[in-house]
Amino acid sequence: MSTNDTSPAPHPYVGMWVTADGFIRQELLPNGRYDEARGSRTSAYTGGYTVDGSHIDYVDDTGFTATGDVRDGVLHHEHLVLYREGEQPDRPAQPAPDPTRPHTS
Repeated sequence: MSTNDTSPAPHPYVGMWVTADGFIRQELLPNGRYDEARGSRTSAYTGGYTVDGSHIDYVDDTGFTATGDVRDGVLHHEHLVLYREGEQPDRPAQPAPDPTRPHTS
């Protein structure tokens, strides 16, 4: 890399975003593309995105459109809530069994 490198820094939203359970993983790439995996299905959805302030517009490769907004460092993408990879909240613990209910197998 030279000292004359004038490449702009990537947008702060570029990187991997994941749901709290890690099932959905959406990578915003620096070239304005995204790649979304769901479970074991890699590249389940791919397409382009544009950012205007904290708002993101998506157009997938089939023409489907969606929107998202980043609020307090959390990406709200349609009905999904995504966190920066490694910053998702701890998964809620399973509730303790109710001791008043009989155990059934």
